[in-house]
Amino acid sequence: MLRKVLHSKIHMARVTAAKPDYIGSITIDADLLEACGMRVNDAVEVANCRNGERFETYIFRGEPGSKCIELNGAAAHLVEVGDQLIIMHYAYLTDEQYAKNTPKVLIMGEGNRVDRLMRYEPFGGAR
Repeated sequence: MLRKVLHSKIHMARVTAAKPDYIGSITIDADLLEACGMRVNDAVEVANCRNGERFETYIFRGEPGSKCIELNGAAAHLVEVGDQLIIMHYAYLTDEQYAKNTPKVLIMGEGNRVDRLMRYEPFGGAR
């Protein structure tokens, strides 16, 4: 049996642009993608901490070092520049894979810089 579980997360990133006329997706700085293990075209769930909106989209690669978190297309209507987001990527894992899964979580600070990298343990707790 496969279960849908957290693979990686970007916690409290700030929206840098909202482009409703652009092809839909979320554009994320390539350095952030590499740091947490997300990839271009991965599906992600996004939670807006200002208004409670939750939606799914897919990832575009942003310029490395740009610190960009840009919502494009229809999703751009659900955010405002400066909103804090939680971006969650999931994976389907067997119980054996789950036991070894330690999701990477980027805790973001000012200017979309990584303040801390932490991992969730599969059987509770975080380190």
